[in-house]
Amino acid sequence: MPRVLRILNRLIIGGPSRNAVYLSKYMQPEFETLLVTGGKEDHEQDADDLAMEHGITPYCISEMKRVISFKEDWVAYKKIKRLIREFKPDIVHTHAAKAGALGRLAARQCNVPVIVHTFHGHVFHSYFGAAKTNFYIRAERYLAKFTDSMIAISAKQKEELTDTFRIAPAFKFHVVPLGLHLEPFMHDQPEKRKHFREEFGLDENTIAIGIIGRLVPVKNHALYIKSIHQVLLQTKSPLRLLSSGMAKAGKGLRIWRWNWALIFVRQEHGSLKSLLFLLHGAPILMLFVPGWILFV
Repeated sequence: MPRVLRILNRLIIGGPSRNAVYLSKYMQPEFETLLVTGGKEDHEQDADDLAMEHGITPYCISEMKRVISFKEDWVAYKKIKRLIREFKPDIVHTHAAKAGALGRLAARQCNVPVIVHTFHGHVFHSYFGAAKTNFYIRAERYLAKFTDSMIAISAKQKEELTDTFRIAPAFKFHVVPLGLHLEPFMHDQPEKRKHFREEFGLDENTIAIGIIGRLVPVKNHALYIKSIHQVLLQTKSPLRLLSSGMAKAGKGLRIWRWNWALIFVRQEHGSLKSLLFLLHGAPILMLFVPGWILFV
């Protein structure tokens, strides 16, 4: 039976976690799969319930974290190598930057037959200064040399990775849009909307406007605040402003209860949040971001 070792940065709320869990759950039965995750940051909300709901028990390497730490990264790298030698995977499939670096280096060192990596986004612009950005681009180019196949989640992302940033030749990339289980979001929408508006004291004349995203610069909350200021100057309708940045995992985003959604993130390539808003009939206003127009 072929074995797949899937490595994810951290199991937190978001598209990459859903993607990794769904892939682990719904792989063809002839594959044995093990999901490895890292440690979350204190302000992040875990998605352990998601894994539990799908019968997935992740193997956690707590030292593998989003922030670069040579000491902890070295420990995480050695643990991944040890796990590879024990599990003996035929395929190592990594997701996102940190897991992609440590996982692919370990897989190469252990002579894993097939190495695959999924880009759920990238940090090649809008995140860091020139020196740090250049370091990440060079690192990804090096890792790509011994990666057998790389997955982009949109055609536009593939174009950026191959043509703009020259991470690897186009033949190494495959476009695989995120597979999402959408059926649970389709039920009881009017009742959910009514309950939410009662909970937050919103009458039918109040317009609820929500923004989703972590409270970090790349999510661009500053533009949200400026936009709301302009709206207030031009309307007499009562407004209630909502943010999901601190939302709890158990309650989720509750997007079906908002009148409008604002998404001002500077760059992503497959927006789970924008799709969910549309599913629940909430209009969205967002910046043009590569991949989103194709995704939505």
